[in-house]
Amino acid sequence: MVAMRSEAMTRGQAERLMPLLEDVLADAGIVWGDLARIGVGVGPGNFTGIRIGVSAARGLALALQIPAIGVTGFQAISLDETAPHIAAIAAPRDHVYIQTPDGTQSLVKVAEAEAMDAPLRYLPEAGEMACRIARLAAAATPGPAPAPLYLRAADAAPARDAPPVMLDVRD
Repeated sequence: MVAMRSEAMTRGQAERLMPLLEDVLADAGIVWGDLARIGVGVGPGNFTGIRIGVSAARGLALALQIPAIGVTGFQAISLDETAPHIAAIAAPRDHVYIQTPDGTQSLVKVAEAEAMDAPLRYLPEAGEMACRIARLAAAATPGPAPAPLYLRAADAAPARDAPPVMLDVRD
């Protein structure tokens, strides 16, 4: 069984995730203990969204004592594809994450990806993506805990300010 819900949000995803999952379980008429495994998208994509999803899946899997299975966007795109293609996921600043037919993963300019020999296949809409992640996770052999797939460095940078001075107040 696959149960899903999608909500467009610009912020507050971390706070909304657990109540949303409880709503989805209730809509499906099941409880946490009915789950046999958890599938989660691991990227590439939005850093914060991936971290929220992966950490929630790992925490739930640990608490429920079930496996969490990480599925890349490339795997989901390529499910049921038999012809050679380039799996593509939109990225910021006129770039795209790609996986070529030989398995090479990279971040390239959209024009560069469009000029490659194989056709581009992009992520399906959210509902179809969730179904593909669920199908792949259901068929997978459990392995190590899922981890984010990052193909570019984070936009955020460490603070430039000097760290605060620690005072010793044991006197």
